[in-house]
Amino acid sequence: MPSPEIILTIVKVALMIGGLMTAAAYFVLLERRVAAWTQDRIGPNRVGMPLTNWRLWGLGQPLADGVKFITKEEYTPAHVDKPLFILAPISILVAALAVFAAVPVGSYLPVPESWGLGDKVDLVVAPHMDVGMLYVFALSSVAVYGVVLGGWASNNKYSFIGGLRSSAQLVAYELPLGLGILGVVLAAGSLDLEEIIRAQVRDGVWYAFAQPLGFIVFGVAAFAEAGRLPFDLPECEQELVGGYHTEYSSLKLLLFLVAEFLHMILASFLIVILFFGGWSLPFGLTGAADAEQLSLAMGIFRLLVMSGKVFLVIVFFMLARWSWPRFRYDQLMALALKVMLPLGILNLVSLAVFYELRANITGGGGWGYEMLQLLACWVVCGAAWLAVAYARPLVADNRPRRDINSYRIDSQV
Repeated sequence: MPSPEIILTIVKVALMIGGLMTAAAYFVLLERRVAAWTQDRIGPNRVGMPLTNWRLWGLGQPLADGVKFITKEEYTPAHVDKPLFILAPISILVAALAVFAAVPVGSYLPVPESWGLGDKVDLVVAPHMDVGMLYVFALSSVAVYGVVLGGWASNNKYSFIGGLRSSAQLVAYELPLGLGILGVVLAAGSLDLEEIIRAQVRDGVWYAFAQPLGFIVFGVAAFAEAGRLPFDLPECEQELVGGYHTEYSSLKLLLFLVAEFLHMILASFLIVILFFGGWSLPFGLTGAADAEQLSLAMGIFRLLVMSGKVFLVIVFFMLARWSWPRFRYDQLMALALKVMLPLGILNLVSLAVFYELRANITGGGGWGYEMLQLLACWVVCGAAWLAVAYARPLVADNRPRRDINSYRIDSQV
């Protein structure tokens, strides 16, 4: 007979996978409705209960899309590298799911001691992971291998260019993403995602307000790492048909699309956990950070608060996708290396100076130093963005280059 801890872990994994897959399906429906609202049209609202006339606001659409993907022909082109072609979507989906093992979806729920689980159950698959942030960062970086494998194994020029674009984009934006994370780690003094939430509760201020420059850098880099508009250069349909998944169809294409939505959900969780206090609310409405005992109602309330914050961030992702045009590729890379990277370094250095000064002040600086540091962080953020705005040209020259012979380039390609 398995121990209660093993049974609990299996239940957590099952709930996590089932919840994430269901969420990905219905977020597709939500995004289609958001796109319709943004573009002043109706969107999907016809599909409801099968064999009935109940439309239910189109809530049956994800089920219909899933059946469509499953029943489509499972076709593998003859010119592909078949083992790598099949491995690519599997690897990217497995990495996208495994990373959520260290992501808390709430605080904890009290349980009877007769269950053999102690007095509480943590709402995370792998609780108290001291290197949780490193685990998330490492596994989320594995996604680039799936994309590159898919582009290479397809033996298709569109797919190959999409794979190259993705590898360059993800590697470039991982640098500012890591710098944004380091500022939070420096403030919280821990790599444990649960401890980062508790640190924000104890400090009484969310890191989005205590580190505005780091929040902006991390947010932009998270958009790029998720590979969504305006950063979807690896798969842009106007240029590359579908990029690295051009040759994919049926279930293999579905794995790529689900992994893309999981990356967006992960980015939303990280933004909420690292910069918006996770399950916490201002004025102590969700209880103390290190409360020994929570009521069941408070544990559920913290779960709902966390879910609501993540939902709002996901909606912002969707609104951004349907509101901003796609960057040109040179603009994408210039933004990462010429803007986000210097701003990330500036944010980390300024925070290190502030915390070093705080450590050298008797008594840790007190409340007055906390307010002074907060004001200084906002001054650094404003000055940095003003410097970026004046350093870059006010008008982008998007005219075609007349000095380039397109016929000679095409012949070389």
